[in-house]
Amino acid sequence: MHTQAETSAGDPQRSGASIVKVVFASLIGTAVEWYDFFLYGSAAALVFGALFFPSSDPLTGTLLAFGTYALGFVARPLGGIVFGHFGDKVGRKKMLVTSLMLMGGATIAIGLLPTYETIGVAAPILLLAMRLLQGFAVGGEWGGAVLMAAEHGSDEKRGFWSSWPQAGVAMGNLLATGVLWMLAAVQSEDAFNAWGWRIPFILSAVLVLVGLWVRLSIEESPVFAEAKAEIAEKQTTASHMPLLEVIKNYPREVFIAMGMRMAENISYYIFTIVVITYITEYNGADKGPILQALLIGSIVHFVWIPIVGAISDKVGRRPLYLAGAIGVAVWSFIFFDLVDKGGQGNLILAVVVGLMLHALMYAPQAAFFSELFGTSVRYTGASVGYQLASIFAGALAPIIALELLGSTEEKNTTAVAIYVCVASALTIVAVLFAKETRASSLRHDRVVRDAHV
Repeated sequence: MHTQAETSAGDPQRSGASIVKVVFASLIGTAVEWYDFFLYGSAAALVFGALFFPSSDPLTGTLLAFGTYALGFVARPLGGIVFGHFGDKVGRKKMLVTSLMLMGGATIAIGLLPTYETIGVAAPILLLAMRLLQGFAVGGEWGGAVLMAAEHGSDEKRGFWSSWPQAGVAMGNLLATGVLWMLAAVQSEDAFNAWGWRIPFILSAVLVLVGLWVRLSIEESPVFAEAKAEIAEKQTTASHMPLLEVIKNYPREVFIAMGMRMAENISYYIFTIVVITYITEYNGADKGPILQALLIGSIVHFVWIPIVGAISDKVGRRPLYLAGAIGVAVWSFIFFDLVDKGGQGNLILAVVVGLMLHALMYAPQAAFFSELFGTSVRYTGASVGYQLASIFAGALAPIIALELLGSTEEKNTTAVAIYVCVASALTIVAVLFAKETRASSLRHDRVVRDAHV
């Protein structure tokens, strides 16, 4: 373990106990928020089309449900900007607590919503409002969670420590899929559609309370505290506008982050969300086996992410990211072939390998993005790059994929695989433009450096 006074750069560093506590808080809180966010995606694929858009045929209803799902992504950049602004001005911790409370409230409300049959068109409108609030909250969550882990940890192990919030995303999907799988196993289809789908949303209340309890117990980021003091010393606090300073000082880094997100984000939603609709609507199969495969895949994903994060501290961020982008492009062709062959083994193999390749990008991403931006604008810069890309990547992925698949009679999986390949090409270009940042210090800041007294 490192001591309180030890650091690779000669600056005070958190003790081993402190970094573990901070990482645990980031992991738990992120898992709760993404449980809420992914739960909506799974429910959109399974039941929301029929319950909130019943006047349409099943496939169109699912598309409309994915439309409200996509709007959650549209709200994410706004959340990233607002939470990033205040996170860079008043601190990371307060914003993490606020985002968790907003997300929990919106998710519980979804579980209590009346359906179209009860209140008509007001039902999908309310569903949309809650989804937008979810997107706003999760837009502020990611940046704060990864920065707390990155800024408390040492330079040499940043890839490992900051990958744990990323693993929290996998845990959130694991929890969401696990609850849905258990309900599908013990309930009839009619019972699940009538009321069973509400249970996972209402259960979020328990998870949120746990997450809040853990997050309220951690300390503010020491790196942020130093930067805040330095800005105050240079008398720039009053004019400190993180978003404008990101645009002025870090435009290249924002575009790099956006490009790096394309293959990672699109492939993830193809492998975890679109596949549910593909199995149930296109192949006419039961949802149980694919939910079980996703459950196993999420477990592997959760374990694999920190391992890849640790590897990135040894070999660098760029090589792993490039391998992941190439890997998901190739696997997307194999993925649908395995799914079409059927059988539990093929489904598990398709999902597990897809998520392991995805983790080659996702695990080092938190450290990579943190290292791109200076401390005084890091929350805003990382969040904006990450969340803006989600509009063009994750938000549209289910809709584009279903359009490319076409009709259930003449499904076109090759078109979806090519879509993933195009996203991978964009990511590869972005990674090639990025500098290797492994083991670099986070105590850098163009805004502070150029500030005038």
